Amino acid sequence: MYRCVGFFVHNVLEMLRDERIVFVGDSMSRTQWESLICLLMTGVEDNKSVYEVNGNKITKRIRLPALAFQITSNFPHCTQDDDDDDDDDQGEFEMYLVQGKLREWVTRDEVHCFIFEKFSDFILTYVNPKNQHGDIEYVRLINEMVSANKCSLEIDYKQFIFVHPNIAICLAEAPQSVLEVMEDVAQRVVFDLHPNYRNIHQKIYVRITNFPIYDQIWDLRQIHLNNLVRIGGVVTRCSGVFPQLQQVKYDCNKCGAILGPFLQNSYSEVNVGSCPECQSKGPFTVNIEQTVYRNYQKLTLQESPGTVPAGRLPRYKEVILLNDLIDCAHPGEEIEVTGIYTNNFDMSLNTKNGFPVFATVIKANYVTKKQDLFSAYKLTQEDKEDIERLAKDPQIGERIIKSIAPSIYGHEDIKTAIALAMFGGQEKNVEGKHRLCGDINVLLLGDPGTAKSQFLKYVEKTGQRAVYTTGKGASAVGLTAAVHKDLVTREWTLEGGALVLADKGICLIDEFDKMNDQDRVSIHEAMEQQSISISKAGIVTSLQARCSVIAAANPIGGRYDSSKTFSQNVELTDPIVSRFGILCVVKDVVDPVTDEMLAQSVVDGHFRSQPKGANMDDKAFSESQEETQASAGLTDSKILSQELLRKYLTYAKLNVFPRFHEKDMAKLTKVYADLRKESSRGQGVPIAVRHIESMI
Repeated sequence: MYRCVGFFVHNVLEMLRDERIVFVGDSMSRTQWESLICLLMTGVEDNKSVYEVNGNKITKRIRLPALAFQITSNFPHCTQDDDDDDDDDQGEFEMYLVQGKLREWVTRDEVHCFIFEKFSDFILTYVNPKNQHGDIEYVRLINEMVSANKCSLEIDYKQFIFVHPNIAICLAEAPQSVLEVMEDVAQRVVFDLHPNYRNIHQKIYVRITNFPIYDQIWDLRQIHLNNLVRIGGVVTRCSGVFPQLQQVKYDCNKCGAILGPFLQNSYSEVNVGSCPECQSKGPFTVNIEQTVYRNYQKLTLQESPGTVPAGRLPRYKEVILLNDLIDCAHPGEEIEVTGIYTNNFDMSLNTKNGFPVFATVIKANYVTKKQDLFSAYKLTQEDKEDIERLAKDPQIGERIIKSIAPSIYGHEDIKTAIALAMFGGQEKNVEGKHRLCGDINVLLLGDPGTAKSQFLKYVEKTGQRAVYTTGKGASAVGLTAAVHKDLVTREWTLEGGALVLADKGICLIDEFDKMNDQDRVSIHEAMEQQSISISKAGIVTSLQARCSVIAAANPIGGRYDSSKTFSQNVELTDPIVSRFGILCVVKDVVDPVTDEMLAQSVVDGHFRSQPKGANMDDKAFSESQEETQASAGLTDSKILSQELLRKYLTYAKLNVFPRFHEKDMAKLTKVYADLRKESSRGQGVPIAVRHIESMI
């Protein structure tokens, strides 16, 4: 039973303890985390912080003038005898006696020894309650790590906080010091269990997984410095791999003595004062054989396109990868990084600003790729039941089409094409022989004022990982990939463009006809093979661009001429037109009935956007509003809410994999033959093999 007044930390603790997976990755905000720390570590006695736990409990004790807190965990997987708890209670209480700042307290030798002992016990005794065989969790993981010839041991933060919540908090607030102790423990345990493994790997690293605090890149501030953070984004740039100096030894040129090792940091260069053997002050040379290096790589992580608010540029943060984390991500991939948010000395910033300024970077501890690229919309069990119930509706296809851009009147054909592009198809890989893309490309060609740009903006807000660009404002390298020279290393690096950033999403290109021919040619490969090949500045590689392309263009002369063929109406070459699976022609035809209904829909939209009660009393306004909505058909119960439509899209792309039947094969073959025969004698677009792949 919890008794907690004025705090919502009860929900946080319950979430961690019960492991209720509501969100993929299960995270909390930093505000909740700070409230949890406040409950566990605050030294202020007031009514708000009074709480009592019976059974599985957290107990807080306060001693003035110093602060002391004690946390006892009696969870099912961490059982101890009562006598042992009483004997160790006083010793643990002294260890939790925090004096001064937490980061200074964890650097003490006695605290290091205490963390060393507790973490050793955790690795060697922890049993996962979900493991029916009762195996020791991390002994099993160590054996798997050794079998795979790896040097990183992954520690689940949620499991660790169950057993040692106090040390887990110290890990989040002072990760540098605590991780050093944890890696010493892991190294000793691994080499004790597998003595010969030290001949393969001299160092074992601890990787923290399932860290519950999730921050956005734009939220990182000074308060996060030297804390453990977890952020997500898209990799836009990736440097090469360099050997970074870690421990250096010097040879005395006079007596031949070896000096060191000296630990090299990123702020200053190691300066040797004098030789302890001959007292000489030099000269010294680096002992190349005994000097220790480590792998170093730098990534640029940018906010995901779907998370950036309108009107603001996406922000980015540099991520440092060390040791075995190198080459774990490439440009265009969406990843999550758990690491230490720290500052990095940059002389160029100091020179530019005229006063000391430190650049901030994230030293990665754990990197994982987002396999679920649609995790922005979390699906609960109720959502899945609602979606499955909707899927059984025989009119679900019509309802989805009506729900696409409901504020735009008419254009059912365009809405159908956009719905097909947003749902996408099934990617085919025929036994490694050749790959057929599962994305549908759409071209909207029509007269001005037919809501083409509005459709693209709607997809940008509704679709998953949608990137919007315009023809005149986009160049070939802006759409594909650019090559930049790093100012520090003087090395050429790749930076992904719009098509790379939209990987497994949708790339929206407005004013497609205004692009230069050279720029349009650059996206041929991306639309057909869904990859971008780069051969510049000595870099020969290929980037993934698995995305649908929805483009909008105007006809030649501004208006579509029905007396001419499609190719004569658009200033696009046949190769680029053939790469679009769906072509939508929108003509502004004068029709009094249709024009009146369209005008009524526009007027009703402006009428509903008025402030309530601005020109009339509220009652009269609400009555007239209901009448106008009914006349416009906007109260149609068949229209799905936009949130439900997003969830439906997410569920369909993740869980629905359509298959062919023999009858479908015969129908598709006949339809393709008829279309090709008709196109040969008509004024339409020539039908090619690409189009039958689009139909599939």
